[in-house]
Amino acid sequence: MAVSVCRDLTVQVMEDVNTVKLTDRQQEMRAAIQRGEPKCLGVSQVMLGVMVISYSIPLHLVEFTDVVALGVPWWSGLMFITAGVVAIILDKHCTMKFLQVCLMVSAGSLVLSMVAVIIYSVDMDKNPEVPCQKMFHGNCDDKHFATKLSRGLKSSLLVFTLTQTAISAIICFLLFRQRRSFGPYTSLTHASPPSPTALTPPDLN
Repeated sequence: MAVSVCRDLTVQVMEDVNTVKLTDRQQEMRAAIQRGEPKCLGVSQVMLGVMVISYSIPLHLVEFTDVVALGVPWWSGLMFITAGVVAIILDKHCTMKFLQVCLMVSAGSLVLSMVAVIIYSVDMDKNPEVPCQKMFHGNCDDKHFATKLSRGLKSSLLVFTLTQTAISAIICFLLFRQRRSFGPYTSLTHASPPSPTALTPPDLN
């Protein structure tokens, strides 16, 4: 806080340089984050999470494989939705603290999506599509259709999860860069008044 005394003994409390710098950097951070379109990426994550959960429902009616037993679509889909909601909120509340929260959630989403990709890949390799065996009426048996449907759903879930992995990686990169750029300014506080004020000494006469 800067203080200046005029010749008439009027005290001017000037604006703190650190406060001005903090305000400017916060505005720059908000603009930088919004340039990265966290809201659009967050909405994409939420939609992907809903699609993953929706596509996983028919899997409970066909083959009961590791994907269903481990509940991969459910915990991965819920994580995608959570990460998306946090990214959407970040677009409205651009603070360093919330940026760090969003970064951690996005990093968790990235890790879980990679784990889900591995599980989907291994499961599809262990459970190939059963060849068609003609029945007496000329159609394939039910086992063939069940495995075909299961494999198709898992392929879609794998594509959705790969997309989520890419989105989470982009968000993590953007947020980490912003955190590195604006991190030194988190220690500054708004201790000073926002505008200059004048203090007039009391009349001693």
